[in-house]
Amino acid sequence: MAAAYIVDAVRTAGGRRGGRLSGVHPVDLAALSLDALMERTGVDPSAIDDVVMGCVSQAGEQAMQVGRNAVMASKHLPQSTPAVTIDRQCGSSQQAIQFAAQAVMSGTQDAVIAAGIESMSRVPMGSNATFHMKEGLGHCKSPGLEAKYPNIVFSQFMGAEMIVKKHGLSKDDLDRFALASHQKAIAATNAGAFDNEIVPVTIETPEGEQQHTVDEGIRFDATLESISSVKLIQEGGSVTAASASQICDGSSGVLVVSEEFLKTHNLTPLARIHNLTVTAGDPVIMLEEPLFATDKALQRAGLSIGDIDLYEVNEAFAPVPLAWLKHTGADPDRLNVNGGAIALGHPLGASGTKLMATLVHALKTRGKKYGLQTMCEGGGVANVTIVESL
Repeated sequence: MAAAYIVDAVRTAGGRRGGRLSGVHPVDLAALSLDALMERTGVDPSAIDDVVMGCVSQAGEQAMQVGRNAVMASKHLPQSTPAVTIDRQCGSSQQAIQFAAQAVMSGTQDAVIAAGIESMSRVPMGSNATFHMKEGLGHCKSPGLEAKYPNIVFSQFMGAEMIVKKHGLSKDDLDRFALASHQKAIAATNAGAFDNEIVPVTIETPEGEQQHTVDEGIRFDATLESISSVKLIQEGGSVTAASASQICDGSSGVLVVSEEFLKTHNLTPLARIHNLTVTAGDPVIMLEEPLFATDKALQRAGLSIGDIDLYEVNEAFAPVPLAWLKHTGADPDRLNVNGGAIALGHPLGASGTKLMATLVHALKTRGKKYGLQTMCEGGGVANVTIVESL
């Protein structure tokens, strides 16, 4: 089968809810990542076969095919560039990468941008469902679904607490993991580790026009005391807002191309996509599926967890990567080496390509070979993507 290559991967620095990126329309924010890929690679924009855009809350400013709207708002991509918007919950843009790779590997397309957008300030999480419920326009849980899962509320917060209990984790474990996320993100920021992946965003501030280039969610003064003092999300539980991913605004993108496209456009790839896996399991505990998806991906790739040099496991909640470490026997020192969503934010539909940008650049900087990315997703689904740095 033909190979698929990542030529470049970019992201905006995260913006906190109501923070530095909240004044930017999500369509324009998404277009910035698309344009950055064109500018950085020098690829003729007319050569792009498709744009696959992940977005979870497809409502309001993110409604009406936000991927296509981002293409039309782009400075570089022509209106002849197709686009599609997809929702695999938190894994939306990781699935965008996999769809792009599948298109290239099948030979049906040669150059596809996988991207993601989520402005959680301007389009609040879940508003695409809650607005309709408040207006009396129905609920996503159908009679048939209720019959199979009677009186069950599918909740990521409940799922996180279930993982805590099932895998024998403590609140102290979660708090220490959260602190480490901030500490790694601080070290990465200070060392310039994100410089090659971050797309500057011009914003208006009371002090005048500025470039947004630093992830706003990082707590540079974080301590174990400050993290452990945050109120529990659920009474009697272990997870707090400090040990969960931060609400975040951001966009990201990855250019995926064929080997022939590399040659004809004289491009040097960052990585080759080695394996694409997606699985589904228990929708109630919901967030545990990355553990089992990783098992399947490694088996299909003919690799062991020890063969993987760096892992990006999305920090939706601290229990997820902690349970993943216990299940896989992975080396904690290879996990989220530049921090994760607890410190850097989780812009839902943009997180998949955001994590891939961090992963491929970290592999290159550190001179490592294999990287694995996975994340939990609503409904008990998980994607795993394994890449080989070149």
